[in-house]
Amino acid sequence: MLVDILIALVIGAVAGYIASLIMKTSGSLLLNIILGIVGGVVGRLVLGLFGFSVSNIIGSIISAVIGACIVIAIVKLIKK
Repeated sequence: MLVDILIALVIGAVAGYIASLIMKTSGSLLLNIILGIVGGVVGRLVLGLFGFSVSNIIGSIISAVIGACIVIAIVKLIKK
């Protein structure tokens, strides 16, 4: 269980960092982790709507990056 939490945090941090580079935003490590974890949930939902499933770490990172980019885009729209 602890290992799963640590893996989720690492995946969240990596995905949040990649998404912040793609979307040209800056933030702290904590913000990147939060974005990555929330993005992972959003990404899995969006990919699930299109019939894709995620079954490994690379797929988890990709789906989390997609979701985090969506979350960043929504936040940018709300801030305008």
